[in-house]
Order: sequence, then C-alpha cells, then structure tokens
Amino acid sequence: MNVLLLLLTTLACVPAFAQSGDEAAVKNTVNQLFEGMQTVDSTMLKTLFTPTARLQTVVNKQGDISVRDEAISVFISSIGKAKAGTLDERLAGMDIKIDGELATAWTPYVFYFQDKKSHCGVNAFTLVKLNGSWKIQTIIDTRRRENCPDLPKK
Repeated sequence: MNVLLLLLTTLACVPAFAQSGDEAAVKNTVNQLFEGMQTVDSTMLKTLFTPTARLQTVVNKQGDISVRDEAISVFISSIGKAKAGTLDERLAGMDIKIDGELATAWTPYVFYFQDKKSHCGVNAFTLVKLNGSWKIQTIIDTRRRENCPDLPKK
C-alpha cells in the first residue's frame, strides 16, 4: 500500500516539476529580450521570436484609445541602431501562466533611456513552445509618463 501511495504521489508531482522547468525557460526568454535591448544585440533578439511575432502598444491620447501595431523586425532594427547601455527596461515583477505549449508573462516595467526615466507600464507577453523552445509570439504594452515608480538598476 505504501509503495502505491508513493508512486501516485510521485506521478502527481511530475507536471509540477515540468511546469517549473517551463516557467524558468519562459522567464529566461523574457529576460533575454531585455538583455538584448541593453546590449543592442539584434542578432540574439531575432532568435527569441516566432516568424509571425507582433509588437503592439495600447495608446491613450486624451481618452481616445487605440492599438498601434508594429512588426517585430522594425522593433529589432530600432534596437540595433541604439547605443549599448542606453535602453534599460527594468521589471517590477513577472507573473507567468502556462498551459501546454502556451504561456503568458505579465511584467510591470519602468523604461529608462540614457539613465533617465522615460515611461512605465505593463508588458503582456504571449509565448509559444516551438521545437522545445519558448518563443515570443506577441508583446502588447501600456505606456504612461506619470506615476512611475523608481526601480533599482540590476
């Protein structure tokens, strides 16, 4: 009886262990994006996205809400033109949810440009596990200039 109970307990924990490994891999992919921004490594950035990835921003112009859509290639190109160390997006946390090959990461952030606070908001990442690797499918974010906390440099 004890052996059966041990076996059932072990089998019940297997998905939790797999989840934690996937959670770490999702975090790693998201963190690599911000490392690539700081080091302006556009070659590395390209490896983090699916071929059909999109970047979107929720725009609020005096109460008129819209969504701006940008191809990831444009985003990566703009990062590649920056000077290393000028782009510093600091995260206030990362909340990850995973179901099979789909993951989301919710990351409140403050963005610093040339060591000066520019804006803040939240990134919502959608990631897909392709060929064993977590790739970013979409990023949608909010941006505001007021009520941005100070976040320490890593």
